[in-house]
Amino acid sequence: MKTLLLVDDSRAVRLATKRMVTSLGVNILEAEDGSQAWERVQSHPEIDAILLDWNMPVMDGITFLRKLREDKSQPQPAVIMCTTENDLPRILEAMQAGANEYIMKPFTEEIVREKLAGTGIL
Repeated sequence: MKTLLLVDDSRAVRLATKRMVTSLGVNILEAEDGSQAWERVQSHPEIDAILLDWNMPVMDGITFLRKLREDKSQPQPAVIMCTTENDLPRILEAMQAGANEYIMKPFTEEIVREKLAGTGIL
């Protein structure tokens, strides 16, 4: 079974996303910010993909993404930015930092499924 890490400071967004992907046969882990996400990545090398919000307290998503991609000793799961940041410079910044895909909020189950399939988790 594949493992997906949901990283968003909004409990409601995590819950809604979890409902969307649970039916796809994916194991779900959660984190409230980039700092918790970093802890999860270090303790769960089986993570296959990460759905990552940009704007979060403690450590934002882009900082987490850069830290993950710079640390070659860590597994390198696919990262899908999932955020309200929808202007082209931000999208390019995320892709240059190492994001594999980009989803703009609000999103649908079909979009999430398509992006997860594109990363090979489905």
